[in-house]
Amino acid sequence: MEYIKTVLKKEIEIDYLVTVHYFEYGKNFNFEPEKHNFWELVYVDKGEATVVSGDVRYALRQGEIFFHKPNTSHAAFANGVVAPNMVVISFGTDSKSMDWFAGKRLAINEGDKELLSKIIKEARNVFSSPLDDPYSNGLTIAENHSIGGEQMIELLLETMLIRLLRREHGQETTPKILSSMKVRANNDLVNRVMDYMQENICGNLTFEQVCRFSAQSATNLKTIFKSVTGYGVMSYYRLMKIDTAKQLMREGNYNITQIADHLGYASVHYFSRHFKQVTGMTPSEYTMSIQAK
Repeated sequence: MEYIKTVLKKEIEIDYLVTVHYFEYGKNFNFEPEKHNFWELVYVDKGEATVVSGDVRYALRQGEIFFHKPNTSHAAFANGVVAPNMVVISFGTDSKSMDWFAGKRLAINEGDKELLSKIIKEARNVFSSPLDDPYSNGLTIAENHSIGGEQMIELLLETMLIRLLRREHGQETTPKILSSMKVRANNDLVNRVMDYMQENICGNLTFEQVCRFSAQSATNLKTIFKSVTGYGVMSYYRLMKIDTAKQLMREGNYNITQIADHLGYASVHYFSRHFKQVTGMTPSEYTMSIQAK
């Protein structure tokens, strides 16, 4: 029998990366207009930001992504009120299907967000250059990184772009199998718990209170939450407090003592110690690093 080879069509193929960024910007950041011959996507992970593409401005809310096509003058800035967290990825591709993305502002779903999160995680492993330097013009490969890390970034980005294309053409399908339903139920539970913790970010929730809210036993909640996030419930709650503190510091309306009190810490000393454990910087050092950017 003679076997016939099938050449697989590549709808979208990423040829190269230029930058991968995860920014924690201050409320007054303003990135000057630039133009280059490759694509750039901008995603608002938290807060709000405005992007300019050509002569048009777009207000991006949390969970929205925008695509700048090559050779288009573009810029970005905060609104002076909210300090945004943003993902910026620039890349080269000659794939014709990318034309659909030019100037598109899209709301992405949880699956897309997970892919972006994995891209950032891989990038932190693969590249030694910092992901938060807005003036970086390239990437430096780390000497020792996980096998296939560069290719994983390419595949994750291509997967996200194809998902968005399929959704536009009504071709995205949801598998109707029990395992997927269970995964979805677990994700929904964890999202509800996260929302509850965010609503009580200024308090001092206990694990027992979270269990009661979730209507789960302590064992079940621990297992499900860890499987979805990789963290314990209360560890994640404390990380959420630090994320909120960082945003408040970038917005500059409160001093460190007021932020510690606002978030329910027993003392500014305890808050500062916890902040450094999580970020590797004291609150003052973090504030200075944002001002420097």
